[in-house]
This record gives sequence, structure tokens and C-alpha cells, in this order.
Amino acid sequence: MNTWVEPEVWYAQLPSFHAAAAALITATGTDHVLLVKPTYRDGWSLPGGYVEATEYPHNTCARELHEELGLTVRPGALLVVDWAPPEGKRPRAIISLTFDCGELSPDVEITLAAGELDDWVFRTPDEAAACLPANVAPRIAAALQARALGETAYLAGGRIM
Repeated sequence: MNTWVEPEVWYAQLPSFHAAAAALITATGTDHVLLVKPTYRDGWSLPGGYVEATEYPHNTCARELHEELGLTVRPGALLVVDWAPPEGKRPRAIISLTFDCGELSPDVEITLAAGELDDWVFRTPDEAAACLPANVAPRIAAALQARALGETAYLAGGRIM
């Protein structure tokens, strides 16, 4: 016999997680990937950020590109979905979504968000992966392959499934 549970109670007992959206942008005619250097942590990352409660992930991606780099880009296909369980100081699981945001000329005018980013660079896929945390690095190859195949890649904690 099923017992009715009020929606507020039902949703309150479900697990919650964080969501982030990032952009794969390559230099025109190459596979060189755009990376950014945040001021608030060590290392490099793909441009992007955390999804707000009332925001669709593709809109997060567009917003972050505009806020962080001064770029107006309409995100295209979803290239990578990466799910990671809680780890270390992060108490919740996280789902990271990487969108295809096309190509940019390597000499494009980029305006870094003061106090948020120190630098940006285009790197080869291997160089880009080497600059990223070990759990994020596999997203580079997965995103480039997904773009080439017109598919979406699913990763579990940075491992291609």
C-alpha cells in the first residue's frame, strides 16, 4: 500500500547536488582549447560557473562567458555530462555540463572580469588537460570527441563510461 507524501516533504528528503556549466571554445581552425585562470583557486579551468537555482545550465554558460570574458556566445550542443559524488570539502554531488560554444579567433578581444580571472589562453588538448585538475582533465578529450561525432559524452567522476 502506497502512502501519500506531501510534495514539500517528498522533495525535502531527496538528495541535492550542485550543478556547473562550462564552455568548450576552440581557436578558429584548430583544436586548441580556451582556458581561464581564476583568481580564487590554483590552476586553470574551462570558462563557466555554477548554475543558479532559477537558471537553465545553457543560460549559465552564456552568462558566465559574458561576465568573465565579455563574450556574447549562444551555447550549442551539450558535449559532456560529468557526475561526481561528494568528495573532500564538497558535501554534495556535482553534475558538470560542458557546452559547445564554437570557435574564436586567437586574437579575439577578451575583457577579463576584474577580481575573478587573471588570464586566458588557448592550449592544445594535451596541454589543456595537463593544466586542469585530474578529475576535470578528461572533459577536454571527451568534449572534442563528442563535438566531432555529434554526440554527448557521459563521464562518471571524470571517467568515460
